[in-house]
Amino acid sequence: MTFEEVVEAAVRVVEVVGAAIMVFGGLAALAGGIPRALDPATRDSAYERMRRNLGRAILLGLEVLIVADIIRTIVVEPTVESVLVLGAIVIIRVLLSFSLEVEMDGVWPWARWRTTGKAAAPPS
Repeated sequence: MTFEEVVEAAVRVVEVVGAAIMVFGGLAALAGGIPRALDPATRDSAYERMRRNLGRAILLGLEVLIVADIIRTIVVEPTVESVLVLGAIVIIRVLLSFSLEVEMDGVWPWARWRTTGKAAAPPS
């Protein structure tokens, strides 16, 4: 087995993990949300909580898939075209992640302190 074949196999494993995170995370969000939706005491917040959990699963899965794309581009196919394609993929996925975060939280990330009443912690 060549180095490229080993890396390609590792990339496929990372892609499967990313997809599995989204599938199983989505199923877990649905499985956790249905009982809450059926319970009158938690019915009002069930949809919002299920949406938030589903969004988190999608975001985590997308992050893992970005890792797979980066590994493939840098190690297996280091051409100008593949780097440009990687850049486009990363930009699309980052915008998707950003929009999912805004959809889940209901505020822009830079305005999140308004909903929590606290300023963001300074970077360490």
